[in-house]
Amino acid sequence: MALELAPDQSTFNPKTIAMWLIPYIVAVIAAFAAVGLFIGLMGYDVLKAYETVLFTSFRSQNGFIQTLLKFVPLLLQALAFTVPFAAGKFNIGGEGQMIVGAIGATAVGIIFADWPLLLLLPMVLLAGMACGALWAAIPAWLLYQFGMHEILTTVLMNFISFSLIDYVATGPWRDPAAGHPTTIPIGVGGELPLLISSPPLHSGLIVALFVALVVYIYTDKTSAGYELVVTGANSRAAEVYGIPVRRLFILSLVIGGMIAGLAGGLQVTGSQHRLIEGLQSNFLILGLIIGLIAKGNNMAVPFVAFFIAVLEVGASALQRTMMIPGEMVFIVEALILLFVLLSDVVRQR
Repeated sequence: MALELAPDQSTFNPKTIAMWLIPYIVAVIAAFAAVGLFIGLMGYDVLKAYETVLFTSFRSQNGFIQTLLKFVPLLLQALAFTVPFAAGKFNIGGEGQMIVGAIGATAVGIIFADWPLLLLLPMVLLAGMACGALWAAIPAWLLYQFGMHEILTTVLMNFISFSLIDYVATGPWRDPAAGHPTTIPIGVGGELPLLISSPPLHSGLIVALFVALVVYIYTDKTSAGYELVVTGANSRAAEVYGIPVRRLFILSLVIGGMIAGLAGGLQVTGSQHRLIEGLQSNFLILGLIIGLIAKGNNMAVPFVAFFIAVLEVGASALQRTMMIPGEMVFIVEALILLFVLLSDVVRQR
């Protein structure tokens, strides 16, 4: 069942906004307090650790650019989870869909490397979206045809994608000069234009924000999106009222796969300009955390994704400057999610 984060817009007033925000503020404070206790017991400066995690992204232009670059795939992976989540389905295959999307984008970018930007760049991104959607359509079809649970099938598809990217990155397109499984670069026409040249920030940021806006409008402002949300809230009642529940299950997973595939395409066209094994990093887990903290509300997802990107950049600085394990930030993120979920239990009781 999809959970909503924000109160109804017709009831927006200072009191309702405060009641909405308080559980999340308390969750963040409690999570940092708990981790601060561990850091203090390990003999580190707690206040300096807090400062490093929270403000590294804003101390320099480079830190802020790195945060935005991490924000792009995190936002798209979260949306790849929240769209199926709105229909009551759990897309745990965003990692594999991102990898296959990156493979499709790379293939088009290499095969048609001589094409100009106006032709090649749209084709590369469309290939990433199409491959991600196709990869998600397989578990969606298994769900529709045989009733196989999407959690199991999407996870298994991830493992197949790991072998697939290894094959492609070490196959005919491999870069012999690279010491890691990597392909040769895509054509120059397949590279995203830069918003800032030094340090480089590609225009995938605009694409990701546009996708987030489209997803929000679709799920919250259209009748088709309303049917999707109703299906997730009560599929039996939705079916009684003539909503094609099974088709919406498939549609939601395919849309999620398309968004995850786009994330892979943006990594290739914006950041790396080639296929590199391991490009998916830990974006899947963080995307799930973002989607769950936001409770599936697509208006809140970009803000939560940016906050998690800040924590991730801060974690790298924490490990580099204070020698504190970066896993501490994973604990913070997990505790925030736990406390947010506990706040719902307390509120209901």
